[in-house]
Amino acid sequence: MHPQDLRCPWCLGTPIYERYHDDEWGVPVHDDRVLFEMLVLEGAQAGLSWLTILKKREGYRRAFIGFDLEAVAGMTPTDEARLLSDAGIVRHRQKIAAAVRNAQVALQIQEEFVSLDRFLWQFVGGSPRDGQRQRHLPGPTRTPESDAMSKALAERGMKFVGTTICYAFMQAVGMINDHLIDCPRYAAVNASNKKESGLSGPV
Repeated sequence: MHPQDLRCPWCLGTPIYERYHDDEWGVPVHDDRVLFEMLVLEGAQAGLSWLTILKKREGYRRAFIGFDLEAVAGMTPTDEARLLSDAGIVRHRQKIAAAVRNAQVALQIQEEFVSLDRFLWQFVGGSPRDGQRQRHLPGPTRTPESDAMSKALAERGMKFVGTTICYAFMQAVGMINDHLIDCPRYAAVNASNKKESGLSGPV
């Protein structure tokens, strides 16, 4: 069997999925802009497939001004109404409003914790976890860490940050390496994580 055939099965057969799996999923992210982007996209996925969101990703980047926190936080009700007619994103009033509100909360977090990165990574102690996912066993959809992240974000006023959304976010931004252990990316991500020396520590 070719090693690529051992990829995590959720990505197989769709090029955009395979590229995302091979290049991004599970790789630690510490850039506040990208972390915010992934929070918005994971929230937008609620009730939809991740493939739908990936196909609209460039539309989201355009609509939300490259996910610049200050720019998104400053969007007005008029901007939100305009985005309801933008076919490049999911046209859902509450999800659009949540992106703006979440940017405002993210700016407050930056003021208090220096960066969104430091705040979010504290829920895994500042370092990536190894999920050690087995191919024949179902993986979790939530953990105590995602519960804690969800609770903390919701208490600060963020929307569409339920624990399942937070766990998917944690997988995506590399807080946990949830590639199956026989997936070629599992060992590659773990090896890269071990070489990293500048990961954010606990707050």
